[in-house]
Amino acid sequence: MTVHFIGAGPGAADLITLRGLKYIETSQVCLYAGSLVPAELTESAPIGAQIIDTSPMHLDQIIHKMEEASLEGFDVARVHSGDPSIYGAIAEQMRRLDQLGIKYDVTPGVAAFAAAAAELKQELTLPEISQTVIITRTSGKASAMPAGEDLKRLGATKATLAIHLSIRNLKKVIEDLLPHYGESCPVCIAYRVTWPDQKILFGTLSNIREKVRAEKITRTALILVGDVFGAQDFIDSKLYTKDHKHILRPK
Repeated sequence: MTVHFIGAGPGAADLITLRGLKYIETSQVCLYAGSLVPAELTESAPIGAQIIDTSPMHLDQIIHKMEEASLEGFDVARVHSGDPSIYGAIAEQMRRLDQLGIKYDVTPGVAAFAAAAAELKQELTLPEISQTVIITRTSGKASAMPAGEDLKRLGATKATLAIHLSIRNLKKVIEDLLPHYGESCPVCIAYRVTWPDQKILFGTLSNIREKVRAEKITRTALILVGDVFGAQDFIDSKLYTKDHKHILRPK
């Protein structure tokens, strides 16, 4: 018996990996976060499988379901949105399973920031503009940010920022970033990226808040900030220039 933690991707059902889909198809129990994972994925579970939406459940209840499956010898597909390594809330589940001696593995998924970049047809790192992507969030009801990881400090890098779980804190995000990025810095808001009701808003630090308010976006949105968005005057990567020599393209 194994609990399979599966990254289902950001929303579109066909963005799940082949491995993740295989585990859903072969597990007798499927626990999925119904508020963020498309129900369509659960249709791949075997006939007669237990399919449980964990949205209204707390941690103890979820672990209890895994324990019940373990006693029956049933594999569990534990389906999370995006990639479970980023704000996946799987660490506390794995800690409990370690204590119970229940085996588990993790299958990665498409992260929301990667899906947003694909929808934007945008590279998040451009030569001499940004070579660093910072994935972060702001303090919220769930937990506070650790000391030293506030946006005022991270913004000093002027890296490309992918700010999760923070659309309700947009005013504070803008205030913290303005001194480093300036009013004209591009901002993209990716709301429910890859879902049928996806929305992408474009703006700058000076006007994006008004656009978000006009669209009444208050949740499930990613904030992307950086000079890479809309940049056209970047240099070509050296990787493919004809005079760049390397082991596979010797002089």
